[in-house]
Amino acid sequence: MTTPPTGSRLKQTWASGDTALGLWLMSDSPTSAEIVATQDVDYLNIDMQHGLLDYSTAVEVMRTLEGTDATITCRVPWNEPGIIGKVLDAGAMGVIIPMVNTVEQAKAAVAACRYSPLGSRSHGPVRAARVNGPDYPATANERIACIPMIETAEALSNLDGILDVPGIDAVYVGPADLSLTLGLAPAGDHEDASFVDALDRIVAACDSRGIVAGIHANPALTQKRRAQGFRMITVSTDLSALASGLAADVAASRSADGNSDDGAVY
Repeated sequence: MTTPPTGSRLKQTWASGDTALGLWLMSDSPTSAEIVATQDVDYLNIDMQHGLLDYSTAVEVMRTLEGTDATITCRVPWNEPGIIGKVLDAGAMGVIIPMVNTVEQAKAAVAACRYSPLGSRSHGPVRAARVNGPDYPATANERIACIPMIETAEALSNLDGILDVPGIDAVYVGPADLSLTLGLAPAGDHEDASFVDALDRIVAACDSRGIVAGIHANPALTQKRRAQGFRMITVSTDLSALASGLAADVAASRSADGNSDDGAVY
């Protein structure tokens, strides 16, 4: 596989028409990040909203991930220009921005991701200019992925206006929060018509504008989300994979014919 220019694999995957698969880092452990970085995915997202990482640990995890050709993205804690600018200056090449519910909030998210004249991001790529190439200041606006989250009934009611804001590359559905605001239990999937219709509407509205629809999923849901038209799918998280892997190993070890040997001897 030809290695794409630094930080661009996610956008190149979209440009080719393929579906980008990614992993979610919620642990503040660089050791865990080293293992995640060995996987062949299109993006690795550092979760600063619900994950265990603050800014300093997020930067350490970015250093650990340096060298992977997966695009490093960050989900920031909130739609606030200070933290968006800081994760970009630290080297993230995409920002997932939670709870974008209105056109005004979408415009603010885009502005925080773009240098003038397309936005209001302050120039100071203290780490980004080193890890993302000498052409970073001139190409950042084009290469960075701005990804607002659509995860509430309010956002659905404003969907067309949000997607018409220039500079949005993708939107990312948070299914648990979307479920809550639709009056459902927080979950990754529902058969309820309101939930199914919401996902269908988001995909159709994105497709009509050339915007990528993304969603949080798991291995059991990935093929379903592909079939629905999502082209950015998070297939697992570091902590959920740790939990399920350990549970499988313990269950196999307790069974009479279990075999959970990964080949490693320490």
